[in-house]
Amino acid sequence: MSHSFSLEGKKGIVLGVANTRSIAWGISKALSDGGAELGLTYQGDRVEKNVRKLAEEVGASLVVPCDVTEDRQVDALFAAAEETFGTLHFLVHSLAFANASDLERDYLGTNREGFTLAHEISSYSLVQLCRKAAPLMRDGGAVVTMTFIGGERVVPKYNVMGVAKASLEASVRYLAYDLGDLGIRVNAISAGPIKTAAAMAIPGFSLMEDHVRERAPLRRNVTMDEIAATARFLVSPASSGITGEIIHVDSGYHVLGL
Repeated sequence: MSHSFSLEGKKGIVLGVANTRSIAWGISKALSDGGAELGLTYQGDRVEKNVRKLAEEVGASLVVPCDVTEDRQVDALFAAAEETFGTLHFLVHSLAFANASDLERDYLGTNREGFTLAHEISSYSLVQLCRKAAPLMRDGGAVVTMTFIGGERVVPKYNVMGVAKASLEASVRYLAYDLGDLGIRVNAISAGPIKTAAAMAIPGFSLMEDHVRERAPLRRNVTMDEIAATARFLVSPASSGITGEIIHVDSGYHVLGL
């Protein structure tokens, strides 16, 4: 049996595009190049103009606001997706947020509000979006989310975001189980450090980059294209037997003990 990397005729939503340095943007380009028809979302008026301009580059059929803390916006997203596409074949979740103060201090100092906010946006949103997307994935589908090794091991200054990523990775496994009967696959990409606007807000990010480049088996950091190509693979029929996985795209850094 042959399995194709082509995404011709496939339709889906990518959440998390903010600018040209977003991982979600790199993924959007790769999916579009593969033949997919896209819907993009943006969070807030501040990035709307930029996202709409980027949407034109990939011929996106749908561009709508989606703040995942607002149920009405999530409902509106999927109502628009059903009207525009009819059926969904994939969903890419590239969303995460934590208060800057919770990344600067020790994890021990995380307050209830900061903990809840990081988990709601970075982890719970995947559950919420899958629940809404599943009825539109009538012929099965693929969900891909983004994580980081800070969800498996301590990365100083990653703090509450690391704990939220651990929650996200557990959700990937439970969602893979719940949605498997519908032919919907759920996987995550654990990407090595890469310069995005969000990453640069993490204290000591440049040190993370340097450390991985020096220590990883491939002795380099990964590229946006490598992450995006993995997402395209996970969305395509070529990965039809893969679900519940956390796939590391990090130059092999995750295999190290010391």
